[in-house]
Amino acid sequence: MGHELFSNNASNNHPPQIHSLHTSPQEVQPPSRPQPWPIIGNLNLMGALPHRSLHELSKKYGPLMSVRFGSYPAVVGSSVELAKYFLKTHDVLFTNRPKFAAGKYTTYNYSDITWSQYGPYWRQARKMCLVELFSAKRLESYEYIRVEEICNLLQDLYSSSGKVIMLKDLLSTVSLNVISRMVLGKKYLDKSSEGAIVSPEEFKWMLDELFLLNGVLNIGDSIPWLNFLDLQGYIKRMKKLGKMFDRFLEHVLDEHNERRTSEGENFVAKDMVDVLLQLADDPTLEVKLKREGVKAFTQDLIAGGTESSAVTAEWAISELLKRPEIFKKATEELDRVIGRERWVEEKDINQLPYINAIVKETMRLHPVAPMLTPRQSREDAVFNGYDIPVGTRVLVNVWTIGRDPTIWDKPDEFRPERFLGKSIDVKGQDFELLPFGSGRRMCPGYSLGLKVIQVSVANLLHGFNWRLPDGMKEADLSLEEIFGLSTPKKEPLQCVVKPKLPAHLYGA
Repeated sequence: MGHELFSNNASNNHPPQIHSLHTSPQEVQPPSRPQPWPIIGNLNLMGALPHRSLHELSKKYGPLMSVRFGSYPAVVGSSVELAKYFLKTHDVLFTNRPKFAAGKYTTYNYSDITWSQYGPYWRQARKMCLVELFSAKRLESYEYIRVEEICNLLQDLYSSSGKVIMLKDLLSTVSLNVISRMVLGKKYLDKSSEGAIVSPEEFKWMLDELFLLNGVLNIGDSIPWLNFLDLQGYIKRMKKLGKMFDRFLEHVLDEHNERRTSEGENFVAKDMVDVLLQLADDPTLEVKLKREGVKAFTQDLIAGGTESSAVTAEWAISELLKRPEIFKKATEELDRVIGRERWVEEKDINQLPYINAIVKETMRLHPVAPMLTPRQSREDAVFNGYDIPVGTRVLVNVWTIGRDPTIWDKPDEFRPERFLGKSIDVKGQDFELLPFGSGRRMCPGYSLGLKVIQVSVANLLHGFNWRLPDGMKEADLSLEEIFGLSTPKKEPLQCVVKPKLPAHLYGA
């Protein structure tokens, strides 16, 4: 390739100065990229946690770095300026997705919102999400579901008082139940439901596997001629997972279609699958929504809505268990604003700045997606005079941005106070904090995820005192993560709760 990328300025204080070189890569070795090896490029520099590997490389090569993953060139942006360039200023140039195996085998050949290519189909899907599925009116109409399921979570915790609990299991259950009822119309995974096609444990495993496989560095995605060997075994796992999800989703669609047929003209859409099936019948759609598309969107809705809230809430409690003084401040705010005779409701959240600050600080240090899902340039682009050729893969490392010392004071410390009195939000407009991404490819369901996270965390802190199991010290609490499309804790949090509100609030 006749273009190589390098930076004269590795500081995050200024946009990097980037130049275009019209000499061959053999003649010039640019200083802003690690030396690629034959065939594999820079894959040898990627560890088990690629966002951390690229973070360390960016310290050496600057906030804009050129890397090579096997046969493909890529650029990594690790600063606010570059996030804004890729996700806002030239968002439309970088809206494509690389055609990774995960999109082919786990999302019906790129039929979902995450992996579909930019074009009429994707634009229509995004419009469906914003206008039909995640409109403020529809989310408000489902608030009673969120209230009921969070109450169930609080009752489960109350009944587990004094025992060691695995918090992620309980959090996953509540978020999965919320999403199941909103998207599918019922708790398909309830052990008591008749003809359950998947057990709750199996389905949670499927979701974990989906997020892992959609984030892995699969060698065949970088070196296509090795794809058939499936050296890491990922393709085999993707195919197995795809079949498991398809069996479940076929069952869901069949049940919904049976109700539509039996009710005829009296049919009223009750959940998001009903809405999607109605849209699939709409003759005015620019691109016909096929059955595969309905299944792919349904899978996106279930997975995205479940993972982000459970992972973020677990990280928040983990960080707070290391800092009892933050628990105390949160309790003081909750007692003052909410009192001790009721639970926190969604409408209360704006009156709880410290709780909001805890959520934002958790998302800064532990973004659900530490590297936003890869983008790919649709056309040749120019940044400060440097040509980024069409087809270049683009990675935005929000994990590094969240630790940039030029933006954040003592960036490795968990300090919610840094957000008090500041207007930094997580809605994609403040590029210092992008847990849900930004621009056209931003997570379309972020408003739902945020509601569930905020209310869950607020009520977990409001209703209980928390401690580590006997014999475990704060220093023993691991904050290591697993890498995938999301980054949950490597060691699930075990803890002990003790109720602190009147017993009748827990349904006792």
